[in-house]
Amino acid sequence: MTTPHAAAFRKPAPLGVGIQYNPEILDWFPFEELEVDFFEVLLDNVMAPLDGPHIVKPASKKMLDRLRAKCPLLAHSNYGCEFGFSALENSAAVRRHVALAKMIDSPWVADHCFYGDESWLDIWSSPLQFSHAEVARCAERAARLQDLYGMPLAHENAAYYLPCPGAEMREAEFMARLVERAGTYLHLDLHNIYANSLNLPGFDLKNYMNTIPLERVIAVHLAGGSWHEGVYHDWHDSRIPPQVWDLYDELLERTQPSAITLEYQGQAHHPDTRVLGGQEDGDMIRADLNHARSVWQRHFGASAASRVAA
Repeated sequence: MTTPHAAAFRKPAPLGVGIQYNPEILDWFPFEELEVDFFEVLLDNVMAPLDGPHIVKPASKKMLDRLRAKCPLLAHSNYGCEFGFSALENSAAVRRHVALAKMIDSPWVADHCFYGDESWLDIWSSPLQFSHAEVARCAERAARLQDLYGMPLAHENAAYYLPCPGAEMREAEFMARLVERAGTYLHLDLHNIYANSLNLPGFDLKNYMNTIPLERVIAVHLAGGSWHEGVYHDWHDSRIPPQVWDLYDELLERTQPSAITLEYQGQAHHPDTRVLGGQEDGDMIRADLNHARSVWQRHFGASAASRVAA
């Protein structure tokens, strides 16, 4: 059952195509020279330590002000611990991310849907248990968190390598039940579901896309990855694969998200991640961005940045 307050948070108007502003590659990639409709900001990278007096790192405040003067900023929460088992009020999401999202005037918050608490933050590949009990527990926390943000909360599906024991349903069904019960939204990472389809036996991409409520998709992530020791990883270290472009085109045929975000990063996930850098990788990022924009324009017309550039 959808929560009574769900109608208070409407799906935001479309923005277009942008990129995640990732500090890991700032030393060589000129983000601020791009013509984009927005930058996605990782709240974990700009929030101040929980044991200090500040909400935002003092060194990040000027950067955020500069970016806001260029285009809208979108908030993305990775390690907020909101779906762990500690009190929600003590989580980084509540103590830092809520104020940060409001400070940058984000129209919504994207939120990685996986476990974590203050004692265990190595959670990049730790999916929630896809069970009826976890739908109820996570939906209650998500609805409370969305109310605290005062804006739509969009859950991002995670890449993972093994299903959590005790699952009673597929991931897509879990996500569908979660947003219905909590009155929240989805941030659909197309590369994550592609990676899961390669790594998890029986993971059906078509079934996934037909199960999730596409009308609840606010935002989309596009990225590339790499094979390592027989496993395909969501490392954001390569060009976007053709299969992900196909999913993107299919998605836009069926619904209009509010934003499409491309992701690239440095050597964060694993020591064997390819380190991006140089002209060739810069050209790769620009080519992917142009492709994403051209597909968007084919379906919906020019975005704001494209109109300005013209």
